[in-house]
Amino acid sequence: MKSAVTVSLVPEAKSGPFVFHDDLPGACRTAKELGFDAIELFAPGPDAVPENELRTILNDHGLMLAAVGTGAGWVRHKLTLSNTSAGERRKAVDFVKSMIDYGAAFGASAIIGSMQGRWGDGMDRETGMANLIESLRTLADRPLLYEPLNRYETNFATRLEDGVRLLEMVKSESLKLLADLFHMNIEETNLADALRAAGPHIGHVHLADSNRRPAGYGHTDFAPIGRVLNEIGYAGFVSAEAFPHPDSRGAAEATIRAFRTHFCAKR
Repeated sequence: MKSAVTVSLVPEAKSGPFVFHDDLPGACRTAKELGFDAIELFAPGPDAVPENELRTILNDHGLMLAAVGTGAGWVRHKLTLSNTSAGERRKAVDFVKSMIDYGAAFGASAIIGSMQGRWGDGMDRETGMANLIESLRTLADRPLLYEPLNRYETNFATRLEDGVRLLEMVKSESLKLLADLFHMNIEETNLADALRAAGPHIGHVHLADSNRRPAGYGHTDFAPIGRVLNEIGYAGFVSAEAFPHPDSRGAAEATIRAFRTHFCAKR
């Protein structure tokens, strides 16, 4: 497993659960100093940091790009892949495609989280799910991560087993699950059991404690989670998507301690 830490460059997400905000070079310096393998980037769009500039920053600090978020499509433009309007869905798909292409240049997958949307307000579940699946099929010819969210953020797939069923309907080997430990803490009966059952479908892990603070600031027991991920042979990124508590550096330090203790004990 490899360690990563989130960096958000989206002004509208200033209060969001990202360890670092705004200062990409500074975040990379700290990540390198603390021993992270990669950063996970949440940008307003593919033009926020030119590819050559990002490549230089990553190379200068010996870091990989773990994944890129697409949440700005929702936060900034209110675009969702399940929208009742075909035109709005096309805009959403085009935005996600642009982020997929951006991340692909670094071997990084794009994440579908908030842009999945939710059914309701005049759209029934069957229609919303059909729209979401159609959009994902359009996108899933390249590495893509689908993230089940808790019930307060979506009503499509809230547990990993729901996510597995959705993947089976999309029928794309390029589409994997993002297992977010914060959302799982709300929705799953047992986090380790849910991870074991989802097994080969897991392509990325978001690390946060029960209260979305960094690991160690809540009540989640990470030991069985780390054991199961090793047991199923997970070799992807464990990426901190958590609030910068008590501050960004403190959150990063807590994360790398938890990673070395529970997820990669030999490091």
